[in-house]
Amino acid sequence: MEPGDLGLSTSTTPRRSRGRRAGLLAALGTVPFFGYLAVFLLLPIGVLAVEAFRATDPVTYQESWSTDSIVAVTDGAYRRAYLGSLQLSATTALLAAVLGLALAVAVLQAKRGRLLRRLVLTASGVLANFGGIPLAFAFIATIGTSGVVTALLGDLGVGLGGFSLYSMTGLGLVYLYFLVPLMVLTIVPALEGLRPQWREASDNLGASSWQYWRHVGGPVLAPPVIGATMLLFASAFAAYATARALVGSSVPLVPLQIADALSSNVLVGSENLGKALALGMVVLVGIVMVFYTWVQRRTQRWLQ
Repeated sequence: MEPGDLGLSTSTTPRRSRGRRAGLLAALGTVPFFGYLAVFLLLPIGVLAVEAFRATDPVTYQESWSTDSIVAVTDGAYRRAYLGSLQLSATTALLAAVLGLALAVAVLQAKRGRLLRRLVLTASGVLANFGGIPLAFAFIATIGTSGVVTALLGDLGVGLGGFSLYSMTGLGLVYLYFLVPLMVLTIVPALEGLRPQWREASDNLGASSWQYWRHVGGPVLAPPVIGATMLLFASAFAAYATARALVGSSVPLVPLQIADALSSNVLVGSENLGKALALGMVVLVGIVMVFYTWVQRRTQRWLQ
């Protein structure tokens, strides 16, 4: 007896039709996301890419194609701003990567550290998103010129030893406040991906702890650590509100220069300097994120 004799259909057409409808509905669900992406990411980048190569004649106010803005942002104060942002971002990203990695390893290896791990991860989730004006105010109230800790140390005759919160060093300290927790959140899944069998096999073969980390743990963790450091770099490079509240224009940084240019704080005929600065920033962050994506793929290959 065949299934068709019982009135049962053996055709796969209805099943395929239902699969297509489900796929179409799923595709329609992504339309708002891609629309949002196009309007608030791709469109601004396209405008920057066009306007950065436009110039306005200061006499006739006629616009024309020009590379003057691109050339201008690679020299003088704008070049110093790029160097300042790169120096601050690279330094804080490396320090945060080292400190965050050490904290994550300590928490995961702590005996009976389940509660400690939950506390650290929860605190990291909060602190990694605590930035901007509130963070700047917290540091000003604590170790600013009239901060609580500054006043207490002054009464004790100790002082801050020449440390100033309103400097590149002070700004780097504030950045570490949210970069270290971000590193913890990023690197903990990679540390948890290290299989205990690898360490057991290493111990059975008589390898020391140093040999295990050099030949097994280190190569496996290198891609995620590098990728997380790239993510920290991009986060520090794009930070604006905290820097504006703390150092203003006293420290050369690209986001602050862009804000000044967009506030018309430029010479007549140089209105597109801010867009050229922003385009350079988009290119740099884009390169970093492409490298981060490549490293993440190598990480998944090891941890699957």
